[in-house]
Amino acid sequence: MFPSISISRTFNGLGRSMSSRLFSSSRLFSSSRLFSSSRLFSSSRLFLAFIFAFTLSSCGLIPSQVSSSINAVNVDESRLAIKGYDPVAYFTEEKPVLGSSQFTAEHMGATYYFSSAEHQSLFQGAPDRYAPQYGGYCAYGVSKEYKFDIDPQAWAVVDDKLYLNLNQTVQKRWLGEKDELIIEANNHWEVIADTPVKK
Repeated sequence: MFPSISISRTFNGLGRSMSSRLFSSSRLFSSSRLFSSSRLFSSSRLFLAFIFAFTLSSCGLIPSQVSSSINAVNVDESRLAIKGYDPVAYFTEEKPVLGSSQFTAEHMGATYYFSSAEHQSLFQGAPDRYAPQYGGYCAYGVSKEYKFDIDPQAWAVVDDKLYLNLNQTVQKRWLGEKDELIIEANNHWEVIADTPVKK
């Protein structure tokens, strides 16, 4: 009699233990499935958000740097080009003329100042014609695969294009062999245009 009671109690204990373990395993499996589903749902939401942002960018509804890069333009901290000098004046007045914040225009992420509303209008109608070559970086430097700053007083219009240089000394050297240096700079600019300026 006593052995049978002991065996019965043992089996009952084992049954309860196994049921508890099965229940725990079931809860763990269920939680794991919920966690995996949650992660999948979260990933799906991130993917959809990415597709949505890409679509908006392609439609021009949010800012995009696909078509231009500020690295390709020589600007200061406020994104002002040519140190505030009027790019059109180099052509119309054949000399450097400081522009005014009263007359401005945006081009490739940079802000240009002009000395008159007329010059502002001319630039807005044909910005690529009046903007300096190589994004306003030193023409001589670009011919050597470097991006140097410029002095607005060191300039030249060659074949109806504006070229700027680091300073008057570099300008004189550049003028002495400008034809060859322009060809070299044109080839190098395609490679270095969007690269950051080395500090």
